[in-house]
Amino acid sequence: MEILGLLKDNFPSLISGLWVTIEIAVISLILAVILGIILGICSISTSKILKGISTVYIGIIRGTPLMIQALFLFFGVGQAFGIRFDPMVAAIMTLTVNASAYMAEIFRGGIQAVDNGQMEAARSLGLSYSKTMRKVILPQAVKIMIPSILNQFIVTLKDTSILSVISIRELTATGQIIIARNYKALEMYAIVGCMYLILITILTLVSSYIERKISYGNKR
Repeated sequence: MEILGLLKDNFPSLISGLWVTIEIAVISLILAVILGIILGICSISTSKILKGISTVYIGIIRGTPLMIQALFLFFGVGQAFGIRFDPMVAAIMTLTVNASAYMAEIFRGGIQAVDNGQMEAARSLGLSYSKTMRKVILPQAVKIMIPSILNQFIVTLKDTSILSVISIRELTATGQIIIARNYKALEMYAIVGCMYLILITILTLVSSYIERKISYGNKR
């Protein structure tokens, strides 16, 4: 079949693009988790300033398209301040900012899902608020949030396809480059789509498995 020959001829390039996709998604999610924890804690803080900053940040990021965020950072901010962003750095920054807004909501929900008695008990034993969060609340909240974090990783992985607009040679952009050479758009996009589907299906199965293990552990 012609599609198999196309895959064979371009396999190294496609794998290279897929690796860039995975690399960007993994780094972005790690940074988004860190930023999301901070924003999530701020969103439930008693400080109106911290809560306000978190609310505005989450509202702006979740209320604007990822493509606009990428273009704004890479072209808008770069031009305004005379900064020449490396496309890879800009891609990671964009996805980190975007995913962190969703991670913040995941962490807020996870923290609030922990029984209030845990906080009261820890504070009554003399632990500070920050130490209680680090030692008591967050470890329990993270266990609750793991399935949602894995789902967000899947979303972030798919979002990398949008980053071709800022010249990132991830999987989608690699497919477009190949199409520009051979004009086999239907076949090439089918291959790229199948590669995404296989990877995301594997991640979905892993996420479902972990979710079942957590649910089983909670019932014991």
